Amino acid sequence: MIDYAASDFSENWHYYIAALSILGILFSLWVLRSQTTAKLAQGEKAEVLHYAWDGDLQELNNPLPRWWMYLFYGLTFFGIVYLVLYPGLGKFAGVLNWSSAGEWQAEKNAVDAEFNKVFAPFKGKDLATLAADPTATGMGKNLYMTYCIQCHGSDATGAAGKFPNLTDAHWLFGGSADEIKASIADGRMGEMPGGLAGDEQGAKEVAHYVLSLGGKPHDAAMAAVGKDKYAACAGCHGDDGKGMPAASFPNIVDDAWLYGSSVAAITETIVKGRIGGMPAQMANLGEDKVTLLTAYIMSLSKK
Repeated sequence: MIDYAASDFSENWHYYIAALSILGILFSLWVLRSQTTAKLAQGEKAEVLHYAWDGDLQELNNPLPRWWMYLFYGLTFFGIVYLVLYPGLGKFAGVLNWSSAGEWQAEKNAVDAEFNKVFAPFKGKDLATLAADPTATGMGKNLYMTYCIQCHGSDATGAAGKFPNLTDAHWLFGGSADEIKASIADGRMGEMPGGLAGDEQGAKEVAHYVLSLGGKPHDAAMAAVGKDKYAACAGCHGDDGKGMPAASFPNIVDDAWLYGSSVAAITETIVKGRIGGMPAQMANLGEDKVTLLTAYIMSLSKK
């Protein structure tokens, strides 16, 4: 096996790229030059490359038009100047030392500086106060519409089977101000293993028992059989099915079912398991924006 990480190619790849770029330019100039030096002598006719078609149409080997040749030379010169000024030859950054990453960082710094001015009046205020401030929650809403709408939707009600509702009172990882902020800042990961109830029939029996715990319509006979099999689930969800928020084990007797509360949906969850997560946002947004987002989410779920 070749260790590309330690090879000369990976260490010096930019030399190859630069050399190929320069050779390509030189080759293009040579081709252009070689094809434009010949001229027709006085009275000489251009070579016919193909037979005539449509009566009198012919393809002749005429020299290239001068305007086209000068345009080609001009574009080639422009390309050379560009490669001198801007990155394009391997690792050479260009004499202007420009980069897309540098431009993005400069724009981000300018936006952050403007944001810091706007956020200054809210600095140091607790989340409950910010959640009650229409200006703060308005700013948080703008942030939400930029960074969160793709998953949780414009109305923050999420999507069944994919993303949780942020407007209700059901919070898997806790709904206090600090817990909501931690979810946004640090991200969350939840996972349930599949196959704990044996085969699909066993999973269906446990599903009916889970529905019985929540007082929902169920088959009493199947629930009675599923009660003993539920023991494999009680370690996380508890004997009463109310779960343990501190350990991210959900309450399965309420009405907040991300993947559905039908017998079929619960059976599928038990058989296949579930896994989901939210990426951490602190590194991307920073403390102040995370704070405003938290305030806005609180204003939705703590009406």
